[in-house]
Amino acid sequence: MHTVLRLFKIAVLAIFTVPVAALGTFLTSMIFLPLPVNLPRERASVTSRISHVYDVGGNEIAVFRQFDQNIPVKPADIPEVLKQAVIAAEDRGFYKHSGVDLRGSFRALWADLRGGRVVQGGSTITQQYVKNAYTGNERTLTRKIKEAILANRVDRKLSKDEILFRYLNTIYLGEGAYGVGAASENYFRKSVADLTLSEAALIAAVIPAPSVYQPRGNPDGANTRRISILKQMLGEGYISQQQHDEAAAQTVWPTVRGNPTGPVTLVQPPVKEFRKYPYFVDYVEKYMRARGFDVDRAGLRIQTSLDPAVQADAEKAVTDALSGTKAPLEMAIASVEPPTGFVKALVGGRDFYSGPSANVNLALGGCPKVPAPPAQIVVRAACWDDPTAVTNGGGPGRQTGSSWKPFTLTAALEQGISPNKSFPAPSTYRIPNCRVTATSRCTISNNEGHGGGAQTLRTATAQSTNTVFAALEAEVGIEKGVEIAKKFGVASAFYSPTIHGVAGVTLGVEDTAPLEMAAAYSVLANRGERQPATPIVKVTDAAGKVLVDNTKRTAERAVEAAVANNAVDLMRGVITSGTGTAADIGRPAAGKTGSTNDNADAWFVGFTPTLSTAVWMGNTTGRVPLLRIKGVPRVYGGTIPARTWKAFMSQALEGVPVTDFDEPAPITSIADRLRSNARKGFDPGDRRDVKDITGGQKLEFDVPPPVAEAPTTTSSSTTSTTEPDGGGGGGGGIPFP
Repeated sequence: MHTVLRLFKIAVLAIFTVPVAALGTFLTSMIFLPLPVNLPRERASVTSRISHVYDVGGNEIAVFRQFDQNIPVKPADIPEVLKQAVIAAEDRGFYKHSGVDLRGSFRALWADLRGGRVVQGGSTITQQYVKNAYTGNERTLTRKIKEAILANRVDRKLSKDEILFRYLNTIYLGEGAYGVGAASENYFRKSVADLTLSEAALIAAVIPAPSVYQPRGNPDGANTRRISILKQMLGEGYISQQQHDEAAAQTVWPTVRGNPTGPVTLVQPPVKEFRKYPYFVDYVEKYMRARGFDVDRAGLRIQTSLDPAVQADAEKAVTDALSGTKAPLEMAIASVEPPTGFVKALVGGRDFYSGPSANVNLALGGCPKVPAPPAQIVVRAACWDDPTAVTNGGGPGRQTGSSWKPFTLTAALEQGISPNKSFPAPSTYRIPNCRVTATSRCTISNNEGHGGGAQTLRTATAQSTNTVFAALEAEVGIEKGVEIAKKFGVASAFYSPTIHGVAGVTLGVEDTAPLEMAAAYSVLANRGERQPATPIVKVTDAAGKVLVDNTKRTAERAVEAAVANNAVDLMRGVITSGTGTAADIGRPAAGKTGSTNDNADAWFVGFTPTLSTAVWMGNTTGRVPLLRIKGVPRVYGGTIPARTWKAFMSQALEGVPVTDFDEPAPITSIADRLRSNARKGFDPGDRRDVKDITGGQKLEFDVPPPVAEAPTTTSSSTTSTTEPDGGGGGGGGIPFP
């Protein structure tokens, strides 16, 4: 029995040792073979071609580059203390072995064979250099064997000092820094030649796991390893006891922690690139990335639709509106060209680089970090981040209030409901068959209890009468208004009986981004044709090949032109005699005010035939009512947002020829034609090309609109004493001076 057991052990041992011995013999023979004349060609290093971003006139406004950077240094630039720190930490026998530590390699190989995969390192500095320069990071036994052979050949071809220099000049050291030159600039803002002992040890500490021993992200872990390396340097005789003690007494201290209390090794904050148009460029970057473009490395030439003059007007309008106020009060503006969908200007807050909304683009719907909502929404947070929401330029955004009503209005017109149809306009309206849900209530009211009598749809639109629109939504069908919003490009539009109950969508309870709203309203301005919002005119690669060309995009019909024209005609009354009179710019324009029931969000979204703009105002930390701001007791959409819209549009359209909207066809003929087309199986979704962009000029898309098929004169609106409130989204309320 003992003999059998002994033979079994020998067999098992042979299974493992024979291959290892054979492999060892092979490696040894390869190491001592004559050296080839030339080493293999080094792999291409990590390169990044800068992408350039231009405004519509061809002026560069930004660059995209991978932070992966390599700052080449000369051998004489690298201080001895850094070389010693790296050798002590990574390969104490560097100057003694022949490129491969055979004992360490066999120990690692044995562990790898037992594990069936690469589980242990065992790499010398030379092997690490070979991995970076020749073999790559693939974790296979084949790669390890090849690495060992090449390491020996490199050791026989190059001097030790040259190998160490090449290694230090290319090793990855975290946060995109390749080589000690880049790492020194990145972490300490100094030349590598000026590194102290402690700083050199800290750089060496990063090498084995840059993401783990991150001086900024994990300063305590990096500090522990730094102290260990100092001890190894002392053991190797590189530094004296006094040098060790002085350096070890320091603490790794990122400057963002504030003022230190003792000796420290300061780690500087990362470099920030301040851009001239940060919100628009942020939009471009997210838009391109969402479509699979590697903007940091591909060397693209990106021509955008940004009009610098219009952008300056938008920035000034926001600055003026927020002057004398403090964060978290914010404002966002998005402006879209209806015939093309090109975004001409975008401002996503008061300051992209500082404050509670730093690096947050409110125009896209992004918000400062707040807890994510539960699956069944019970209490709406102010907003929350959704990194996928910017795929089409829109995000979760904020509640829109009555600025959502035009979608229900358009659905009603499409069904043949006349602008002059009369509806009861009580101060409160009880929704039939209603039950209260998390985001809706069954009783809708108007501002300050105003109501009584009846109103036409035209008057109710101008005065933003909640009770009329609640009844209209019930008649039209909640889902029909949501369908219109989706056709207009509002990705966030949805209806769920579980969440919304019987009504509530038309009063703007859903979150929508300012850019989405500006783009959606542009469909009405463009006679029912939709051009999806885009900041991109054209993209070419490094070789000049055109990758994207949006100058000849085809428009998609969302609703018939006559339906859109009638909606526009009703919405003009908002500015001429309704809740948005503060937005009157002295030329044909239409729009809608919007405010939420708690006055936490206020909107004005409006358009001319050539420019559609959304203005949002609100606080970014919770549902904080907009009260007593710049002399306005209670901010509605018809107050500060409408005034801001007017200030911006007046400047943006200065010098642009005045054009009028089409006269609307009678709504009864529209309904009859739609029914007739449906019976014939006719698809009204025709397409047409957008004219080419020449660029450089301010808003050159103003052309006289064609005459409608059947022009007619519509009745003028009448004045109502009914004021909207937030009963779920009342519009501008009583205009304040």
